[in-house]
Amino acid sequence: MIKVQEQDFEIGAELASLTDGNTAVGGLGCFVGLVRDMANDEQISSMTLEHYPGMTEKQLATIEAEARDRWPLQDVLIIHRYGRLEPGDRIVLVATTSAHREAALESCHFLIDWLKTKAPFWKLEESDTGENWVAARDSDDDAADRWSGTATPKI
Repeated sequence: MIKVQEQDFEIGAELASLTDGNTAVGGLGCFVGLVRDMANDEQISSMTLEHYPGMTEKQLATIEAEARDRWPLQDVLIIHRYGRLEPGDRIVLVATTSAHREAALESCHFLIDWLKTKAPFWKLEESDTGENWVAARDSDDDAADRWSGTATPKI
Protein backbone atom coordinates (compact mmCIF):
# COMPACT_ATOMS: atom_id res chain seq x y z
CA MET A 1 0.00 0.00 0.00
CA ILE A 2 1.27 3.43 -0.93
CA LYS A 3 0.19 6.67 0.71
CA VAL A 4 1.53 10.09 -0.26
CA GLN A 5 0.02 12.59 2.14
CA GLU A 6 0.40 15.88 3.96
CA GLN A 7 -0.97 14.68 7.29
CA ASP A 8 1.06 12.86 9.92
CA PHE A 9 0.62 9.14 10.53
CA GLU A 10 0.36 6.99 13.64
CA ILE A 11 3.16 4.42 13.51
CA GLY A 12 1.53 1.87 15.81
CA ALA A 13 -1.80 1.93 14.03
CA GLU A 14 -0.17 1.61 10.62
CA LEU A 15 1.98 -1.36 11.70
CA ALA A 16 -0.97 -3.05 13.40
CA SER A 17 -2.95 -2.84 10.18
CA LEU A 18 -0.24 -4.90 8.46
CA THR A 19 -0.19 -7.72 10.99
CA ASP A 20 -3.54 -7.91 12.80
CA GLY A 21 -5.18 -11.23 12.03
CA ASN A 22 -2.41 -12.39 9.70
CA THR A 23 -0.75 -15.33 11.43
CA ALA A 24 1.39 -16.06 8.35
CA VAL A 25 3.57 -13.06 9.23
CA GLY A 26 6.74 -14.10 11.02
CA GLY A 27 8.63 -10.83 10.66
CA LEU A 28 7.93 -7.15 10.27
CA GLY A 29 10.67 -4.76 9.19
CA CYS A 30 10.11 -1.03 9.45
CA PHE A 31 11.86 2.29 9.13
CA VAL A 32 10.67 5.75 10.15
CA GLY A 33 12.45 8.78 8.75
CA LEU A 34 12.38 12.05 10.69
CA VAL A 35 13.31 15.65 9.93
CA ARG A 36 16.67 16.46 11.51
CA ASP A 37 17.46 19.85 13.02
CA MET A 38 20.95 20.01 11.45
CA ALA A 39 22.30 19.73 7.90
CA ASN A 40 25.90 20.47 6.92
CA ASP A 41 26.58 22.07 10.32
CA GLU A 42 23.61 24.41 9.90
CA GLN A 43 20.52 24.64 12.10
CA ILE A 44 17.41 23.70 10.10
CA SER A 45 14.10 25.33 11.02
CA SER A 46 11.95 23.49 8.47
CA MET A 47 11.94 21.31 5.40
CA THR A 48 9.42 21.50 2.60
CA LEU A 49 8.94 18.39 0.48
CA GLU A 50 7.47 18.73 -2.98
CA HIS A 51 6.41 16.09 -5.49
CA TYR A 52 4.45 15.55 -8.70
CA PRO A 53 1.12 13.87 -7.85
CA GLY A 54 0.50 10.87 -10.04
CA MET A 55 4.13 10.53 -11.10
CA THR A 56 5.23 10.03 -7.50
CA GLU A 57 2.71 7.29 -6.77
CA LYS A 58 3.58 5.54 -10.03
CA GLN A 59 7.29 5.50 -9.19
CA LEU A 60 6.62 4.30 -5.64
CA ALA A 61 4.48 1.47 -7.06
CA THR A 62 7.38 0.48 -9.34
CA ILE A 63 9.76 0.42 -6.37
CA GLU A 64 7.27 -1.61 -4.32
CA ALA A 65 6.84 -4.10 -7.19
CA GLU A 66 10.61 -4.56 -7.37
CA ALA A 67 10.72 -5.42 -3.66
CA ARG A 68 7.86 -7.90 -4.09
CA ASP A 69 9.73 -9.53 -6.99
CA ARG A 70 12.89 -9.92 -4.93
CA TRP A 71 11.45 -11.15 -1.61
CA PRO A 72 8.48 -13.28 -0.53
CA LEU A 73 6.50 -10.51 1.13
CA GLN A 74 3.09 -10.68 2.76
CA ASP A 75 2.58 -6.92 2.62
CA VAL A 76 4.32 -3.60 1.97
CA LEU A 77 3.47 -0.15 3.31
CA ILE A 78 5.06 3.07 2.11
CA ILE A 79 3.84 6.35 3.58
CA HIS A 80 5.66 9.48 2.44
CA ARG A 81 4.67 12.95 3.51
CA TYR A 82 4.96 16.20 1.61
CA GLY A 83 4.53 19.84 2.57
CA ARG A 84 6.25 21.88 5.27
CA LEU A 85 7.71 19.83 8.11
CA GLU A 86 9.69 20.82 11.18
CA PRO A 87 12.52 19.06 13.03
CA GLY A 88 11.20 15.95 14.74
CA ASP A 89 8.30 15.51 12.32
CA ARG A 90 7.89 12.14 10.63
CA ILE A 91 8.63 12.10 6.89
CA VAL A 92 8.40 8.47 5.85
CA LEU A 93 7.30 5.07 7.09
CA VAL A 94 8.33 1.94 5.23
CA ALA A 95 7.19 -1.43 6.54
CA THR A 96 7.33 -4.91 5.10
CA THR A 97 5.98 -8.20 6.38
CA SER A 98 7.01 -11.72 5.49
CA ALA A 99 6.98 -15.21 6.89
CA HIS A 100 10.72 -14.71 7.51
CA ARG A 101 12.58 -11.92 9.33
CA GLU A 102 15.41 -11.77 6.78
CA ALA A 103 13.04 -11.02 3.92
CA ALA A 104 11.21 -8.38 5.98
CA LEU A 105 14.41 -6.64 7.07
CA GLU A 106 16.27 -6.82 3.76
CA SER A 107 13.30 -5.65 1.71
CA CYS A 108 12.71 -2.73 4.06
CA HIS A 109 16.37 -1.70 3.73
CA PHE A 110 16.12 -2.01 -0.06
CA LEU A 111 12.98 0.13 -0.18
CA ILE A 112 14.55 2.90 1.89
CA ASP A 113 17.69 2.95 -0.25
CA TRP A 114 15.69 3.07 -3.48
CA LEU A 115 13.16 5.62 -2.18
CA LYS A 116 16.02 7.93 -1.28
CA THR A 117 17.37 7.93 -4.83
CA LYS A 118 14.50 6.99 -7.15
CA ALA A 119 11.38 8.58 -5.66
CA PRO A 120 10.54 11.98 -7.16
CA PHE A 121 10.55 14.17 -4.05
CA TRP A 122 12.39 17.47 -3.75
CA LYS A 123 13.48 18.89 -0.40
CA LEU A 124 13.88 22.56 0.44
CA GLU A 125 15.60 23.23 3.77
CA GLU A 126 15.12 26.52 5.58
CA SER A 127 17.74 27.88 7.97
CA ASP A 128 18.89 31.23 9.39
CA THR A 129 20.98 31.75 6.24
CA GLY A 130 18.07 31.17 3.86
CA GLU A 131 16.63 28.37 1.78
CA ASN A 132 18.57 25.55 0.16
CA TRP A 133 17.44 22.76 -2.18
CA VAL A 134 18.89 19.46 -0.98
CA ALA A 135 21.18 17.92 -3.58
CA ALA A 136 21.58 14.20 -4.21
CA ARG A 137 24.46 12.64 -2.26
CA ASP A 138 26.96 10.14 -3.59
CA SER A 139 26.56 8.09 -0.40
CA ASP A 140 22.83 7.64 -1.13
CA ASP A 141 23.60 6.54 -4.69
CA ASP A 142 26.22 4.09 -3.39
CA ALA A 143 23.68 2.60 -0.96
CA ALA A 144 21.11 2.16 -3.74
CA ASP A 145 23.68 0.78 -6.19
CA ARG A 146 24.40 -2.20 -4.00
CA TRP A 147 20.89 -3.47 -4.82
CA SER A 148 21.23 -2.97 -8.58
CA GLY A 149 21.43 -6.18 -10.52
CA THR A 150 21.25 -8.21 -7.32
CA ALA A 151 19.09 -11.28 -7.60
CA THR A 152 17.98 -11.81 -4.04
CA PRO A 153 17.09 -15.47 -3.48
CA LYS A 154 13.52 -16.26 -2.45
CA ILE A 155 13.48 -17.42 1.16
